[in-house]
Amino acid sequence: RETRYEVEVKARYRQRFPLVAREYLWVPNTCGCPALSQGGEYVLMARRHVNHEHTLNRLLLQDDAYARPWTPREARLVREAARHC
Repeated sequence: RETRYEVEVKARYRQRFPLVAREYLWVPNTCGCPALSQGGEYVLMARRHVNHEHTLNRLLLQDDAYARPWTPREARLVREAARHC
C-alpha cells in the first residue's frame, strides 16, 4: 500500500532527473517517515521510479529515504552542502 501526496517543489538540490513545480510523491505506508501535513514544508530525499515499460514515472520516497520538516537549520545545511557540490 502507498499514499500519494501532491507536492510543490520549491527548491532542488543535486537533482539527477527533471522536476516540475507540481509533482506527486508516493510514500509506502510502511515508511518510518513523519506524516506529511498539508501546507507543511519538508526536505525530502526521494527517487524517480520508472518501470521497464516507461509507463510509470513517479517520485518515490522509499523506506530508507529521508524526510524531515523544513527548518532554518535544514535551510542552512542545504545551502552549505550546495557550496561544496
